Amino acid sequence: MDSSSSSSAAGLGSVDPQLQHFIEVETQKQRFQQLVHQMTELCWEKCMDKPGPKLDSRAEACFVNCVERFIDTSQFILNRLEQTQKSKPVFSESLSD
Repeated sequence: MDSSSSSSAAGLGSVDPQLQHFIEVETQKQRFQQLVHQMTELCWEKCMDKPGPKLDSRAEACFVNCVERFIDTSQFILNRLEQTQKSKPVFSESLSD
């Protein structure tokens, strides 16, 4: 299920509120899973030179730093997008002016 499915379902107006809530929750789960996948792929490429039976301390420290930076960056981008959205008028509001 992608965001276009949820936006088209939300636009119907007569959708059951429970169904709409379920779709929103599932969409959030999907986004979270995508973030985890991106983070895993990025950090694996950065930190794993040669996969072996044990994780050495350098690779472990690299993974910790990578995950922390990924989370920090994602949070920064989300906050910045929220600020940008709040500062710009919504398209439908600008039409009514």
